[in-house]
Amino acid sequence: MKAIINTPTPDLQQSKDFYHSLRYHLVESGDHHYAISGDLIIRINPDRYSRPGLVFYQEDWGKIIDSFKEDYYLINKDHSQFVAAPSGTIVELCQIDHYPDLPGFEEVNELPGKFSGISIEAFDFKKSVSFWSSLGYNINAGNVEGGWVSMGNESQIGISIMKFHMCPHLFYNPSFTYFNSGNNIEVIKSIKDAQIPITEEITFFNKEGIVDNIIIRDPGGFGFFIFND
Repeated sequence: MKAIINTPTPDLQQSKDFYHSLRYHLVESGDHHYAISGDLIIRINPDRYSRPGLVFYQEDWGKIIDSFKEDYYLINKDHSQFVAAPSGTIVELCQIDHYPDLPGFEEVNELPGKFSGISIEAFDFKKSVSFWSSLGYNINAGNVEGGWVSMGNESQIGISIMKFHMCPHLFYNPSFTYFNSGNNIEVIKSIKDAQIPITEEITFFNKEGIVDNIIIRDPGGFGFFIFND
């Protein structure tokens, strides 16, 4: 299984400029536009019906689709199956032969820092964990009882699920997560120097009231949690 991120955009050039400013590699393939850093592939999607979410690719979706049909409504469009996770995150299921043929970029130097997967806030926590488990995700940290889990599957995109009202800051479902191991002050400065608008400056976790965590958003509204942990 492989995965990419889909982010909508109200203005293609605006989104391309945003990701260029954050030092992602910009690539065009056919009619599609991508921002790439290492294993992270972001499809910048100007389609007016596009919504933020994850796109998965594998050869056969039969069993997974059958399991989803019991509890979820699926939409078939453009050779893909779309389903909404309990949090509202849109998941697109595609055949592996539709996976984009893109160049690899080993250099990882995007301004947000170290990519640590996708964060999702869940109102129905147990149902959310069950949904992602159907896509092959297994818990590798945290637990359901504690209201936070980190999960991974065969794809290169890990996810973290937090229960409702766990995070004392704005939350956009889904959001990129970057953890910078105590170096976030420098990262924040670089983002400000690049004139990227900051959606929220967070001091909640700092005893001295210093802004050591921030949230930004791309032009389509996809969140970036850029944290000091």
